[in-house]
Amino acid sequence: MNLYGIRAIYIFEMARTFRTLMESIASPILSTSLYFVVFGAAIGSRMGDIDGIGYGAFIIPGLLMLSLLNESISNASFGIYFPKFTGTVYEVLSAPLSSLEIVIGYVGAAATKSVMLGILMLLTARLFVDYQILHPLWMIGFLLLTATTFSLFGFIIGLWADDFQKLQIVPLMVVTPLTFLGGAFYSIDMLPEPWRALSLFNPVVYLISGFRWSFYGVADVNVAVSLAMICGIMLACLAIIAWIFKTGYRLKT
Repeated sequence: MNLYGIRAIYIFEMARTFRTLMESIASPILSTSLYFVVFGAAIGSRMGDIDGIGYGAFIIPGLLMLSLLNESISNASFGIYFPKFTGTVYEVLSAPLSSLEIVIGYVGAAATKSVMLGILMLLTARLFVDYQILHPLWMIGFLLLTATTFSLFGFIIGLWADDFQKLQIVPLMVVTPLTFLGGAFYSIDMLPEPWRALSLFNPVVYLISGFRWSFYGVADVNVAVSLAMICGIMLACLAIIAWIFKTGYRLKT
């Protein structure tokens, strides 16, 4: 394992984040804070409890997941797309680094940024809404797993995209709608049939449900199923990335 090479990629990607603090850190935190103000403090104070949890506190895991998914995808996709755009990716490919080491460097940096943002947003939420975390270790575990999984997904998008516009297609047109429809602002048990049954085909439901369970001990689906869904998505992403590096699809041509 070429730890020096992994460290070089990781440090380079993290340095890019700290050079653009406003775009990388301040902007997502400000956007999420607006959700907390509007839905948590303003609207939440006038709504009833859901599963015995105040509405403002209930939506915190969903809002964090919304930001976490989008930021993980954005960080990882841009991280690998920009070297493709400038042509410096060939220097990375010609370096004494395996595909696994390249992925660890880029995805590790993207996941680190997302986890940092998640923690900062969690601290920011405390300014607007009172909440508790019943299972902190599970919360950290879900946070790390989700950030890593969707950083892998973003890495795939960055390899697939051939222009800057395509970097935003999947987050804006797929991930964000699925998150809003995945119980970020409500429990899917509140939906009538057949909409509740159809919601179970949305993979984001399992992510939000498991994450919410780590906060309050309530979940729309079994926690073991949520964990299996995250691991399944991660394995699928790893398999696709392995195929891309093996064939050179949109990477070596």
